[in-house]
Amino acid sequence: MFKAMNLDDNKSNKPDQVGDIEKVKCLIIGSGPAGYTAAIYAARANLSPVMYEGLQPGGQLTTTTEVENFPGYPQGITGPEMMEDLKTQAQRFGSDIRWGLATKVDFSGSVHKVWIDEKKLIEAETVIIATGATAKYLGIEDEKNYAGSGVSACATCDGFFYRGKDVAVVGGGDTAAEEAIYLAGIVNKVYLIVRRNELRASKVMQDRVLKTKNIEVLWEHQTKGLTGDGVVEGAILWKKKGTTEQEEVTIKIDGFFLAIGHKPNSDFVKDFLDTDEVGYIKTIPGSSKTKVPGVFACGDVQDSIYRQAVTAAGSGCMAAIDAERYLSEKHS
Repeated sequence: MFKAMNLDDNKSNKPDQVGDIEKVKCLIIGSGPAGYTAAIYAARANLSPVMYEGLQPGGQLTTTTEVENFPGYPQGITGPEMMEDLKTQAQRFGSDIRWGLATKVDFSGSVHKVWIDEKKLIEAETVIIATGATAKYLGIEDEKNYAGSGVSACATCDGFFYRGKDVAVVGGGDTAAEEAIYLAGIVNKVYLIVRRNELRASKVMQDRVLKTKNIEVLWEHQTKGLTGDGVVEGAILWKKKGTTEQEEVTIKIDGFFLAIGHKPNSDFVKDFLDTDEVGYIKTIPGSSKTKVPGVFACGDVQDSIYRQAVTAAGSGCMAAIDAERYLSEKHS
């Protein structure tokens, strides 16, 4: 059925026009384990959730080849398959899952406004933010070439696959130190590639790294590229030699782990929500509640510590329950 056109239809399509506004009970921004789990719980609570998946439907796990540490998959499962399972489950209960990107918000009033793709305006009684975080990469082409074939940004997720092998970790901060120590308990040897002549990690973490026998710190080294026939078999490094010169060295490894940090995907809400210095959204301890009533955050966009699929899913459950309780109190 088509709507008859009138003269007003020729006006510019601004998102604040009445015809462009969609009103929803529960809007979920972002997918992945947190967003899909929030959708499952919100749908079962009759909140009729609408989800916009973002630029990477399924989140970071869609770049992971094998997931073995998520409960319920005893034989393991690929990241894309698991995300498809969660999405299908959310849709089974009536979640309206759409492709689109939240580009702007206005949380200043009692009604929460979110613009999708800079044009569509949604007014939501509750908003669940599950936009995740993006791992930082060095920017070399080989990181893409060997993605899922030896390159990883999560030692806790993928370290198990390198039992008894040699791996490299890139970074000099606390995250890199933690990942190197974790891997040292699983693999044969860890090369810690540090750009400077010192670690930026806390003194406690530095001491632990230097006392771990199977961690070798490669001071003043930078990654030039990776080698291998289909999978990572080695890394080519630049080693500082003198004040201006560099020499090329190669190390034999089976895994290459990035540990130079994550960037939470929270820029679009920073004007209205509190974040830490990195950008993780601050929530009230023990809940998914932000400082704005009716706005909740879950998953890696607010978790700087664990960053696991199972913890993200758990926080997505919390967010949906918090949203349902908020609406119940609001309308009671």
